[in-house]
Amino acid sequence: MNQLSRRQIAWRAAQDIRDGAYVNLGIGLPTLVSDFIPKDREVVLHSENGILGMGPAPKKGEEDPDLINAGKGLTTLIPGGAFFHHNDAFLMIRGGHIDIALLGAYEVSEKGDLANWTVEDPSTPPGVGGAMDLAAGAKEIRILLEHNTKEGAPRIRKQCQYPLTAPGVVKRIYTNLAVIDVTPDGLVAREIVQGLDFAGLQDKTEARLMLANDWRMLEAPAV
Repeated sequence: MNQLSRRQIAWRAAQDIRDGAYVNLGIGLPTLVSDFIPKDREVVLHSENGILGMGPAPKKGEEDPDLINAGKGLTTLIPGGAFFHHNDAFLMIRGGHIDIALLGAYEVSEKGDLANWTVEDPSTPPGVGGAMDLAAGAKEIRILLEHNTKEGAPRIRKQCQYPLTAPGVVKRIYTNLAVIDVTPDGLVAREIVQGLDFAGLQDKTEARLMLANDWRMLEAPAV
């Protein structure tokens, strides 16, 4: 089974971003998407800590310690990019100016419910950050996550076990095993990695899946 790496998940999510979109990258795995924006598209990346026009990670020797993304990772600005007060970043989110928010998650339910701010573990402090604002203010929510926990438990569930960030907001899910759409009829698997059949994917997923008639193999380059 050819599972995708974290960078490959980010690459796959980047391929679906349309030209001209304003896209927020959430903390964690989504921040990697900035490295893989197709060069033939003009995409404006937004970071909730106060960046519009965020670029890829800096090359070695070109790092600016004062320029960081929402996850405190080093980043860059594209020509015309700007940084500004945290409040202004949230005004953009709450004003409905973000086309797509790419977020991480602990769990997603079959109805598109999102749980990504706490696992209710005293050793892991909760951090809702801007997730609730993005879930309410962005025009579309797409999630990047590992399909299962390190212990093998499903993260795409019939019903989220962790406190919700927002109900019914997720439209598409990218994992190391599949690309899955959240539709009014349920979860639809659009792409599955080589070496894993639909029955195998369902076995790793608590929520019931349907297989798209035009499904295809999920492949990504070595990145």
